[in-house]
Amino acid sequence: MKISQLWSYSVKSMVGEQVPHVELSTLGIVGDRHWAIRDLERGGIRGAKKIAGLMQCAAQRRGDEVIITLPNGTTVSSNDAEVNAVLSQALNHSVELTSLPADNNLDHFRRGPGDSDDPIQELRAIFGRTDDEPLPNFAAFPPEVVEFESPPGTHYDCWPLLVMTSSAMDALRAALPNSVIDERRFRPSIMVETTEKGHVEFSWKGARAQIGTAVVEFLDPCPRCVMVTQAVNTDIGPDRDVLRHIVRDLDQNLGVYARILTPGTVKVGDPLVFL
Repeated sequence: MKISQLWSYSVKSMVGEQVPHVELSTLGIVGDRHWAIRDLERGGIRGAKKIAGLMQCAAQRRGDEVIITLPNGTTVSSNDAEVNAVLSQALNHSVELTSLPADNNLDHFRRGPGDSDDPIQELRAIFGRTDDEPLPNFAAFPPEVVEFESPPGTHYDCWPLLVMTSSAMDALRAALPNSVIDERRFRPSIMVETTEKGHVEFSWKGARAQIGTAVVEFLDPCPRCVMVTQAVNTDIGPDRDVLRHIVRDLDQNLGVYARILTPGTVKVGDPLVFL
């Protein structure tokens, strides 16, 4: 097995970019999700689970700034004094582009109010579950995400790495011939080229592996949410069938979480070797 793709997401919930190499710290890919969107109407950091239009924006890091491409194809820089007004107009929602706080201020990460007074309905909306579908096993998530939008110090939903395999993508295409199966819908950090069939990464929980000069530990499979149903662009449109298949046939999961045990450099083409 070898690393076939590496993705960096400069802004939480926006489309990222493929890069030839990444530096892994114990917190994740260096520079990943350094920026996020704060909801100025309801408060708190918000991703595309709440503001779906974020998935139709793309972000690319260029030196000390991030260039954001809006759904209409125009761009705006994180250094632009009007960036918040431009994003708010594009998203039809009052927002602010914000970076990770240098002082790790806990209030920055604290959850804003929900959209529903019913916590179960709130969870069903976030995870895109119908009333007859189960909610995911929340044991897969770190306990701090009950209070915080992301583990303090990061803008990740849960764990720093999401690993997917080429065989999983092939299995999705076979199961969903009428759906557009594209990595941008599923937002992996690392894609691994495999010679096996199916969702082999589900069996990796608890295993450790060397990738480049880094060592990672695989955690639980990743429970999927409403984001995989949302439009990315005109070619990757909204699709409820993707999540229905994941919930019904894959025990709600796609890909596997991982954390970094030994920081290091990972390049496309590096082998993945279990330890």
